[in-house]
Amino acid sequence: MTRAEAIALEEFRRAHVPLYNDQKLKLGVFGINCSYGLNISHAPTTYKVTWEHTSEIVRRADAMGFELALPVARWRGFGGTTDFNGESFETYTWAAGLAQATRNIMVAATSHVPTVHPIVAAKQATTIDHISNGRFALNLVMGWFTPEMEMFQGAQRAHDDRYRYGAEWLSVVKRLWTEEEPFDFETADFHIKQAQAHPKPIQKPHPVLINAGHSPAARDFSAREVDFSFVGFDSVEAVRAVAARVREQARTDYRRDIGVCTSALVVCRETEAEARQVYRSIIEHGDRVAADNLMKVLGIESQSFNERIDKYRERVVAGWGTNPIIGTPEQVTAQLAEVSAAGIDGVVFGFLDYNEELKYFDSAVMPLLRQAGLRK
Repeated sequence: MTRAEAIALEEFRRAHVPLYNDQKLKLGVFGINCSYGLNISHAPTTYKVTWEHTSEIVRRADAMGFELALPVARWRGFGGTTDFNGESFETYTWAAGLAQATRNIMVAATSHVPTVHPIVAAKQATTIDHISNGRFALNLVMGWFTPEMEMFQGAQRAHDDRYRYGAEWLSVVKRLWTEEEPFDFETADFHIKQAQAHPKPIQKPHPVLINAGHSPAARDFSAREVDFSFVGFDSVEAVRAVAARVREQARTDYRRDIGVCTSALVVCRETEAEARQVYRSIIEHGDRVAADNLMKVLGIESQSFNERIDKYRERVVAGWGTNPIIGTPEQVTAQLAEVSAAGIDGVVFGFLDYNEELKYFDSAVMPLLRQAGLRK
């Protein structure tokens, strides 16, 4: 890409693509298409997986000026009394519906690349990009949940091989989005003859691409292929180092600039004591069996009584392993300011009760974020 082309692309994205707007800290909602959202818990909530309820959440976030609605791709639950995430909406069709139901927010599909052929994925993504008038994002997942992948292909690929496969898969998709002439694509996994796809996406050169991962293979994939890398949020200090490393790898190895975002469970109440009580309730009502099943898939020894493991289990139960942001509106604002100062471009939120808590976030936190210079 020439310098002139790069400048034109940057100007187009700033004008038309919400994740590239001039807000200092981009905001989003996360996990709003799966049962129990980000919390493996029976703590009381009005949240439920219906089209009416989940679309209401995203419409509310849209009205608040949020930039992204990011779903979780899930094909089976994690057992226990919650069967955590066992109910879910398929994300391409869910995003297509939201594209019609919203005005400004970006709507994403989260795609396990082994579960959908790249020609189908490219066409689906382009269709949603047109329905949304250029507000679609594609979140790429290589397929980490072994029981899910065994449902589709009988066996799980080795870790790094998933990223090799994902790179080939994405190469087909990108070519379909950008090339006018038919092409062949031949590898050990793909035997494609005369591939073509029309129309092309509205976004140029293609819809926003997202990936999350922490292994060397995942970091390299993000640095080389995507526009936004989502990183874990263990602490402000840790996320600062990770964000800097991700950006440096993209610039040094591939001469690319990419955005870095994270996710967080937010518990905001009028007093810190109230907020911490709600957080404690999530943990006390937690489904330990489902949490341990998830941790087992992640390779974490969940039967240990080690204090560090127990602490991590709490984060898995309350927020799917994210670092919680807990406190009053002023405290939440201060914590988000720290995250932004650490080099994070955006945060997607989980809540115990999305609809009700977004109302409070809008009235109590958004004005403070504007005062802090994080939002306009």
